[in-house]
Amino acid sequence: MVGTGVFTSLGYQLLDVRSTISIILLWLIGGVLALFGAFSYAQLGTHFKESGGDYIFLSRVFHPVLGYLTSWASLVVGFSAPVAIAAIAMTQYLAPFGIQESNALAIGIIVLVGIMHSFSIKQSERFQNVTTVLKVVFVLLLIGLGLAFTTEVPTNAIAFSDFWVQEITTPGFAVSLIYVTYAYTGWNAAAYIVEEIQDVRKNLPKALIAGALFVTVIYVLLQLVFLKHASYEQLEGKVEVATISFSNLFGVSGSRWVSFFIAVQLIATISGYIWIGSRVTHAMAKEHSLWRVLRPLNSLGIPVRTIWAHVFISIALTLTGTFEQILLYTGFVLQLMSTLAVASVLFVKKSSGFRSPGYPYVQYLFIGFSTWILAYTLYDRPTESLFGLGIIAAGLVTYFFSKTEVKPK
Repeated sequence: MVGTGVFTSLGYQLLDVRSTISIILLWLIGGVLALFGAFSYAQLGTHFKESGGDYIFLSRVFHPVLGYLTSWASLVVGFSAPVAIAAIAMTQYLAPFGIQESNALAIGIIVLVGIMHSFSIKQSERFQNVTTVLKVVFVLLLIGLGLAFTTEVPTNAIAFSDFWVQEITTPGFAVSLIYVTYAYTGWNAAAYIVEEIQDVRKNLPKALIAGALFVTVIYVLLQLVFLKHASYEQLEGKVEVATISFSNLFGVSGSRWVSFFIAVQLIATISGYIWIGSRVTHAMAKEHSLWRVLRPLNSLGIPVRTIWAHVFISIALTLTGTFEQILLYTGFVLQLMSTLAVASVLFVKKSSGFRSPGYPYVQYLFIGFSTWILAYTLYDRPTESLFGLGIIAAGLVTYFFSKTEVKPK
């Protein structure tokens, strides 16, 4: 979950939302939605016990066409675009070392991670665990240093004022939630590899729920740290908000190393999306004739072809889109698909696994909030929203050229 969004989206939020209370509410709402979603995915994953996440849930509960569309969206943007975004962000955070948005470096990292996941689950697990531990330690260190020290900033961006009441009713607040929900993307990742999890009834809910709670806490604290050590003028509209804040705290030389480690920790983000995304696409390939070329596994059961499909699409997105555009249309599509998946819980009458706390009310709240976010985003950012819907429409066209070969269970 901890990837590009938490280090980059605050600057875009400050264009429309200024109150610190509004910022905190944004990240708390995102965390609550992730938690409610985690409840739902834990119930669905322990019920169906098949890898593939949204594809399995929507195919089995509603209709294969919905499962196909969510898998198509995952292949084209859902899991490939975050890889591209992380790769682009890596090059921006390496700018203090003289690297200016190097596409060659971004592509090289994507390819290297693809290679690391192409051999065995054991190697994938080891690589993901090591990079994730480094990421979490780094984030906790940033929070600790940011809270412990003060910066000589004439006026920082922390402002606890009453105008947050008006801000939370504006389209800008709703659009800012797209950035936030994108930053929480990955809260459902464990549900995509159900068949690779031991004791899934116990470990899937634990991974999803504990992950959502832990990340919510560190996300809120990180935003407060960024606001504490920089001014509005320095942060608004900027991608590299962490570097800006910590350059005020540690000076230029210290902030260079903060930038470096932010770039390094993004490797774990790229790794996670390639690992998980390939399993979603493989689940689709097993059941639809158009994608049969992606079905073969290597001798250790790894879907190598789907891994490299995601690698190549991620490279294409890296070369063809801007950071903000990719983030917005990807966030819109992901929010739409996760909303449909959460809604599917309401139609599983006899769940055979984990039971969601607060069922069905937390699902209604998730669906309602998501619908509000999507509607406001469509209104305020129609170009990116319609582009996201266009991607789904293109998937619908390919569906009619693909024969469904396995009937839903």
